[in-house]
Amino acid sequence: MKTIKIGIIGAGRIGRVHAENIAKFVPEMEIKTIADPYMSEETVEFLRRLRIPNIVKDADVILNDPEIKAVVVCSPTDLHAEYAIKVAEAGKDVFVEKPVDYRIDRVKEVIAAAKKAGVKLQVGFNRRFDHNHRAVYEAIRAGKVGKVNLVKISSRDPEPPTIDYVKVSGGIFYDMMVHDFDMARFLAGSEVTEVFAYGAVLVDPAIGEAGDVDTAVVSLKFANGAMGVIDNSRKAVYGYDQRVEVFGSEGAVMDENDTPNNATYYGADGTSSSPCYKIMWDRYTMAFAAEQRAFAEAVINGTETQVTGEDGLAPILIAAAATKSMKEGRPVKISEIEG
Repeated sequence: MKTIKIGIIGAGRIGRVHAENIAKFVPEMEIKTIADPYMSEETVEFLRRLRIPNIVKDADVILNDPEIKAVVVCSPTDLHAEYAIKVAEAGKDVFVEKPVDYRIDRVKEVIAAAKKAGVKLQVGFNRRFDHNHRAVYEAIRAGKVGKVNLVKISSRDPEPPTIDYVKVSGGIFYDMMVHDFDMARFLAGSEVTEVFAYGAVLVDPAIGEAGDVDTAVVSLKFANGAMGVIDNSRKAVYGYDQRVEVFGSEGAVMDENDTPNNATYYGADGTSSSPCYKIMWDRYTMAFAAEQRAFAEAVINGTETQVTGEDGLAPILIAAAATKSMKEGRPVKISEIEG
């Protein structure tokens, strides 16, 4: 089995998730170095348990290492594009977490940098690799639902993020629903052409005071004639709620929430079953691993990545259209955003 040496830039929450999943489940990758300027002692201890040989603060150590062929960018969001461009210019293949950037022009700069350098670029939309969502996708591609007419997605977090995060997140459409915009395109097999968004503050008034909404519904029109609807909430008291449904001319396919087990208890007082996962990292553990394995295979085999730079751009265009729609109370065409 061929392997590649990689570096990881960023050892925060998502950086640690990727480091652990790669170390445990992706033998095609060997993590040589992880860099973070704010590396804490607790994080260092965690990474040492994963047997990562080089734990540093300066990302240039990774960029200047000829042995490292690919880099996973897990920096804070406002540095995603900067590091992705630096990695590409260093001649290394790039995996960059979503969103690449909130600014459309900046995302295009990353795409252009990767193409100019002739390196691979994959964007971290991990839900495409989830076993449930993937089964829905495969059924659609196999023609089991016929012509796709409707795509429905529910995505609800168990707890809202901190207000400090809300203030810098770009808003619910950029940091949360962006996953669902990608999934809608993925399942419909078509590009979104028009968006109508509603939003409200129904969970925490502080989120509204920070300039965002915590509950949103977005309607979509696709180029192939299909329609879609996505609902998001920052707080579902029962856990991490992730479901999709696709309805077509020949049937429908849908998935339900993953749970730690599917056992159901029956007793005199009623029935009970395992609750939903409470956090994303547990719900999507194997999806995170699968997307890294797909990236490694693209690098090793010289093939196109499964989530391209253009796939990273499209949800940002949709998010911009949704934001404009909610503010102006009208449908917004993607062509308005593209200019």
